Amino acid sequence: MRILTKDITNAEGKEVELAGWVSVRRDHGKLIFIDLRDRSGIAQVVFAPNNKELQKKADSLRPEWVVRIHGIVQKRPKGMENEKILTGNYEILATDLEVLAEAKTPPFDLSNDGMEIGEDVRMKYRYLDLRRERLQKNLKMRAEVIKFIRDFLSERGFVEIETPILGKSTPEGARDYLVPARLEPGKFYALPQSPQQYKQLLMVAGFERYFQIAICFRD
Repeated sequence: MRILTKDITNAEGKEVELAGWVSVRRDHGKLIFIDLRDRSGIAQVVFAPNNKELQKKADSLRPEWVVRIHGIVQKRPKGMENEKILTGNYEILATDLEVLAEAKTPPFDLSNDGMEIGEDVRMKYRYLDLRRERLQKNLKMRAEVIKFIRDFLSERGFVEIETPILGKSTPEGARDYLVPARLEPGKFYALPQSPQQYKQLLMVAGFERYFQIAICFRD
């Protein structure tokens, strides 16, 4: 049964099954190492020279290939630990390797923070950029912050209510963010210019404590 990479810290000496992306491959001559990445983190996998067929398959691996690996969890040799990652004291001695999907060479390196890459390129390949550890951390942190806000307010009697995102255009100070109405040619929806009306409507209706985590638009 497959486990996540973070769980190998509790499985020393056991045979495990892992699946994920090849983040990095390192060929040290007799030994081949890969960093296997899944949604929980990274684990180091080592392919020993005593299994020639398995090592030959490992030699063909490239970044972002999707693989399934069976192996034995063992402590890393003294002095070879990596304190920067959760599984840094352990590695997997591979006993079997299955390539689930090959991938073309990525247009940029996914193993760093990506700050040096132009925004236009990153947006074009957003599905790859979002695999980056920094962005994964940002999105998870955002989810945790929103959950904290929801829990905090809900415990104090607030009700979460979504007010309309689009409404009738009522031009005021700012320029309208317009969306064409398919069923009414020549007419448009717009972002509400007076969202306080929704607040007033709800308060008059008896929702004296409500909150909304609103979506932000930019024109």
